[in-house]
Amino acid sequence: MAARRALVAGRGGHWKAAMGRRDLKERAMTTTFELKAEPRSDVGKGASRRLRRAGKVPAIVYGAHRDPEPIVVDEHELARQLEHEAFYSHVLVLRFADGREERVVLKDIQRHPWKPRVLHLDFQRVSETEAIRMHVPLHFVGEDVAPGVKQGGLLTHELIEVEVECLPKDLPEYIEVDVSGLGLGDALHLSDLKLPEGVRLVELMRGPEHDVAVVSIHARRGAAEEGEEAGGEAAEGGEGEAA
Repeated sequence: MAARRALVAGRGGHWKAAMGRRDLKERAMTTTFELKAEPRSDVGKGASRRLRRAGKVPAIVYGAHRDPEPIVVDEHELARQLEHEAFYSHVLVLRFADGREERVVLKDIQRHPWKPRVLHLDFQRVSETEAIRMHVPLHFVGEDVAPGVKQGGLLTHELIEVEVECLPKDLPEYIEVDVSGLGLGDALHLSDLKLPEGVRLVELMRGPEHDVAVVSIHARRGAAEEGEEAGGEAAEGGEGEAA
């Protein structure tokens, strides 16, 4: 999975948004993703290449205080599931031919450098009684009506996802960020996000100094320079009249 980014910024001027909740509990997992899985005994690079030629993707399942288990999943079935954004932040079900099931989350995905193929997957088992940490995407709404944007400001997404900690049953598909009230010079920080019940932001658990900006609106560079020039000319005109 792509390297995670954490942008550390000062609080500056920020605006406390009154973001609509739209029944946040409904954003917890509402879709079930299932994959057929098979145990595998052959491991190593050579075995993995043979599996890929046969349309299979090697993977590993670990966690829940049990030994890691090498498995394979079907490449075409996996490709269909990966088209859904929610697949990356949901609890998934691995189904085996013997009727066994494993509830897991996708922790890592290794892709081919230039071909549209998945080379390997890491799945972590989950327990209903143990909290997990997952990266969840941010969905931004209200950008077209934000006062700062209407005034010609540039809206910048400082983050596109956040790491959360919660029980598997509380894992949200995404977190909505309402920017409809942001003006020029305003920003929303992690502490402004409205979270479903039982969900915490990992960055904020590390201390208030980690309350970084999520989204901000600034004057475009050209507009800011024109404003400074206009202010300077007005000041010069006033001095000339006084003389």
